[in-house]
Amino acid sequence: MIYLDANIFVYAAINNGPLGEKCRKILLEVSQNKFAGYTSVLTWDEVVHSIWKKEGKIKALEQGRNFLRLPNILFLDATQSIISRSQELMKKYGLKPRDAIHAATALDNNIIQMVSDDSDFNKIREIKRAF
Repeated sequence: MIYLDANIFVYAAINNGPLGEKCRKILLEVSQNKFAGYTSVLTWDEVVHSIWKKEGKIKALEQGRNFLRLPNILFLDATQSIISRSQELMKKYGLKPRDAIHAATALDNNIIQMVSDDSDFNKIREIKRAF
């Protein structure tokens, strides 16, 4: 079980360089059932928002639709328990709110492996970041 941070989806959608290629490869492996990929339902917001800011509304809507159609991605609900744990992780590790939500979502679902380009997740002792 691997948690996929929002930046994996964003880079796969709009980065034409090596970073985007690496992220597309990760998503291809998930689609081929090489490993189980999990993310928060809130990742959709982060993906669409990021792409909207960088590429505009039309591209954001297209990529939001594509994101929801990705095979073998399991979407985890955002619950009050996860948000409460996010608050604790923000205080403990100095995380930004969205990073804390991703970390709390993973931890509440017993996922300790996270794929992310964001080195802020290295601070969290309970999670092993890979990229």
